[in-house]
Amino acid sequence: MDFSLPEHVRMLQDTLRRFVAQHMPRQAVAQWDKENRFPREVFDKLAELGVMGLTIPEEYGGAGRDILATMVVIEELSKRSLAVSVPYIMASCYAGMNLVECGSEKQKRTLLPKVAAGELIFAYGWTEPDVGADVASVRTSVFQDGDELVVNGSKRFCSGAGMCDYIYTVARSDAAAPRHQNLAIVLIPPTTPGVTIELIDSLGMKGVPTTDVTFTDVRIPIENLLGGREGWNHGWGMITGSGLDVEKLEVAAIALGIGSAALEDAWEYSQQRCQSGKVIPSYQSIRHKLADMRTQLHAARLMLYHAAWLADRGERCGVETSMTKMFVTEAAKTIALECQTIFGAYGYVKEFDTERYVRDALLMPIIGGSTAIQKNNIVNWSGLGGN
Repeated sequence: MDFSLPEHVRMLQDTLRRFVAQHMPRQAVAQWDKENRFPREVFDKLAELGVMGLTIPEEYGGAGRDILATMVVIEELSKRSLAVSVPYIMASCYAGMNLVECGSEKQKRTLLPKVAAGELIFAYGWTEPDVGADVASVRTSVFQDGDELVVNGSKRFCSGAGMCDYIYTVARSDAAAPRHQNLAIVLIPPTTPGVTIELIDSLGMKGVPTTDVTFTDVRIPIENLLGGREGWNHGWGMITGSGLDVEKLEVAAIALGIGSAALEDAWEYSQQRCQSGKVIPSYQSIRHKLADMRTQLHAARLMLYHAAWLADRGERCGVETSMTKMFVTEAAKTIALECQTIFGAYGYVKEFDTERYVRDALLMPIIGGSTAIQKNNIVNWSGLGGN
């Protein structure tokens, strides 16, 4: 593979950088973080660039599937603010990719043009109070009552539930059916009667508030069953398809953006900060830190772009995406913490963005499948026995 970005992706990257500079100034981003606010007005301007359709075929109003370009968009937005990059993922990936892969033809033709236009956002309702990575063990239930579905249960760490159009909810559809043959995915509007949303006060990723969601006899039309009526009891295949590989890359792209921004700020600051009459990069300890971090970022970017290239080719690349998710998110966490040491006390105060980078970077190895889960994936999918 040629690791240089294709010309159209480089042009998109330049466009995104201009967009960020114009519409996402640092002062505004700090305010979004303080208020835990989703800047919908910026998201709407982003949609005007056409980037929401990078996961959607042209026949449904999109630009055609381009995973590498999608990752570059996530990376560039995440350099400045997760309050914009994560909602972008919730639209183009959570909504767009899942509808393309798992939606009925009617759902695709009805919903995908809205996704491409920036008018539709999904929040993932997978995790529960006692269910994390083992999604097949969800207890939230759904049953059919005529032309309606009735949902009961609860979800935890449901980020963006209060700002989305649909909660993409994994539910147990048949208590008597075998494991992996008893799940369905339902699209639940958060304003539906019986839906209760409670804020969880988390450390980072402000602008996309994470929540607890409770469903109490929630009734929705059977048309909200993903895949149509044929989707009943087929939810497991919908959450373990190729979209799961890309989800790991989405988190890696966020982490890469955070790590890049942290290093850029630390690099610039180091050349301004003097100690004992010399700028601090004159000291070998600082120079070596910067060299190590730049090397980590370079390796992380190559891993992400290579895995995205594999996903673009339609190949199953679970091992590569798990390695990428593990390496890039851990590297970003290390980089953010090291950059904080270069800033010293200034890296611990909210007037500097470094403090936010640390809070956001700490989350990256956890979401989208923890580092421990990715290690298990790598050895299991590589054919190592003993498990």
